[in-house]
Amino acid sequence: MSAGRDKQRNASPGGGARRRGPMGGGGGPAGGIAAGGEKSKNFKGSMRSLLRYLAASRLQIAAAVALAIFSTVFVIIGPKLLGAITTELFDGVAAHFAGRGLSIDFRYIARCSLILAALYAASAIFSCAQGYIMTGVAMRVTYRFRKDISEKINRLPLRYFDGQTHGEVLSRITNDVDTLNQTLNQSLAQIISSLTMIAGILAMMLSISLLMTAATLVILPISLVLAMFVIKHSQKHFRKQQEYLGHLNGHVEENYKGHVVVQAFNREEEVEKTFDTLNEELYKAAWKSQFLSGMMMPIMGVVGNLGYVVICILGGWLAVRGMLKVGDIQAFIQYSRNFMQPINQLANISNILQSTAAAAERVFEFLGEAEESPENAAPADRDAVKGHVRFEHVRFGYSADKIIIRDFSCEAAPGRRIAIVGPTGAGKTTIVKLLLRFYELNSGLISIDGRDAATFSRADLRGLFGMVLQDAWLYNATILENIRYGNFDKSDEEVMAAAKAARCDEFIDRLPGGCDMMINEDADNISQGQKQLLTIARAFLADPPILILDEATSSVDTRTEVLVQQAMERLLHGRTSFVIAHRLSTIKDADLILVMRDGDIAEQGTHEALLARGGFYAELYRSRFSED
Repeated sequence: MSAGRDKQRNASPGGGARRRGPMGGGGGPAGGIAAGGEKSKNFKGSMRSLLRYLAASRLQIAAAVALAIFSTVFVIIGPKLLGAITTELFDGVAAHFAGRGLSIDFRYIARCSLILAALYAASAIFSCAQGYIMTGVAMRVTYRFRKDISEKINRLPLRYFDGQTHGEVLSRITNDVDTLNQTLNQSLAQIISSLTMIAGILAMMLSISLLMTAATLVILPISLVLAMFVIKHSQKHFRKQQEYLGHLNGHVEENYKGHVVVQAFNREEEVEKTFDTLNEELYKAAWKSQFLSGMMMPIMGVVGNLGYVVICILGGWLAVRGMLKVGDIQAFIQYSRNFMQPINQLANISNILQSTAAAAERVFEFLGEAEESPENAAPADRDAVKGHVRFEHVRFGYSADKIIIRDFSCEAAPGRRIAIVGPTGAGKTTIVKLLLRFYELNSGLISIDGRDAATFSRADLRGLFGMVLQDAWLYNATILENIRYGNFDKSDEEVMAAAKAARCDEFIDRLPGGCDMMINEDADNISQGQKQLLTIARAFLADPPILILDEATSSVDTRTEVLVQQAMERLLHGRTSFVIAHRLSTIKDADLILVMRDGDIAEQGTHEALLARGGFYAELYRSRFSED
């Protein structure tokens, strides 16, 4: 995919696509253009939250602060000693020209030089130790951020992901956390050193000359006004930059995953246009934020140079009047120069903090999202569950104004096979999501063996179900490990037995490496039908009391389907099962067929009885199942 412009090429495609998840839940709009030009919504709140996050490392940070103070203090003492050396040399040379002979105390100079070298060496050692500690703190905090975000993802309801692209979510765990890591690893140490440097240098300047110190401090308000002006105008662009980086990542990942489809429908030009639009917005935001932040150092440099000129003139005047020693002037000029350096650093860091605040705000906003409803304090025991499932007047909608299931009631006795059919959008897959508590009911009740499904812990409840879905999901591992995903406690022999029961052994033996063949990242080195057979093998391995088959054989050819049906008969025996299918062969032998229409059960009965009734099911049969 061509970028279209040579702007902002460094956007990492670390986001994810807006794609359907394991249960078919769709994402939100694909990396659309959001209104992201506002300032950080809560700068102070975000920074306070970040400081609370750092509280766990307060001892290490305190040690780093102490080391930074020692390192800075040793550097601050340096100009004073250099000034003393300069004064000694100047006085000795001046006495020589005055005819009093050359009288320079070289022992004193040597002693000062050795002390100076020791101070600078100690400062370097303390600075390295401080950097080592802060790097550890930054890495631990970054690790904790990523861990908390990863755990948060597993606690969020699917409803959240319905309105978010995967790229937006993943951008928070990559780009935003990386921004925080850089700030903690670099800027935090600089802030400590700069503040210590300012306080120490100010004290040393006051000890040399109150008048010259006052002249130096006159330029501070000018510096602060200019810094605040730049910060005010750059903050909104930093936030917009982070937002559009997430949008662009999502778009790149989405179209990378679907590149074959993009080419098949000749949509390359449209994809490039969307990319160019997002890239253009990111370029504008990044250019403005970087330009404004880049102005900080030149502006502060000009102000600093003006102050430097004032100090030189005033120092010379005081020296001529005998009010100040030459060495003190030299030391003060060094201090004044060094005084502006930490101020310039703080001004530059203030720009970095804008980006940090925007990133922290997005991370804490995600961590603060509403989670799934709390688990029952005394969850029901899942042992000895027979699989008696009952729906009682279930009502559900993905939003309050969009009710999908209006009044759904049915009963599945243990061991019965329930087939659910109906047109697209009738709510068939939604019923499965409600069974697994991926969504909470608006009203009504789902019970298992007479106990409210909500009284089970989510882990125990979902452990009662085995699933074979239309979208076969495999991950980058061997075929053996992909089947073992159904139950990690099973031995290799049990995994291979499940593969044989699902008729996977027939194609596994023909693959290079057999069951040890690696499934690649996109799982495109085996066919779609083979992928679906592997997911069926997972269900065999899990051996649950209740099964959910959502279009389980849609990608299996007719011959393979016959073999799979024979295996499934053994698997389904004695287990409650819910079968969602379009093929007649997968539902005609069901104990009960539920015909759904607009979120309600329009008809129910056996295949023969429903055909004899000549109603909606018979109409579906004639229009959709006639090919069977």
